Amino acid sequence: MAPTNDEGRLVTVEISGLRYPIRSQLDAAYVAELAAYVEQKMQLAARESPAGDTLKIAVLAALNIADECFRARDEGAQRAGVGERARELERLLDLALGAEPLARAAGSH
Repeated sequence: MAPTNDEGRLVTVEISGLRYPIRSQLDAAYVAELAAYVEQKMQLAARESPAGDTLKIAVLAALNIADECFRARDEGAQRAGVGERARELERLLDLALGAEPLARAAGSH
């Protein structure tokens, strides 16, 4: 019986001149896209800290990526909150519009 590969496939990416074997169930092209994004963030961090070593640059890049992630999460939460408020207003409006014809009909008898 052949072993199953539940851990995913091995994709090798290069970041800052170093090759990293990544085992992932994600599509290889997507993993390469993620690595390219990290490479870009590493280059930006290196510009901000030209004398920094690779670890310091990696930490700066990670902080920048975390900041983007948190901001996107917060924007998503704000959008969800606006959507929820809009649904509640719609519900209240439906109630008000639905109640108005009944009130007029009751008042006309």
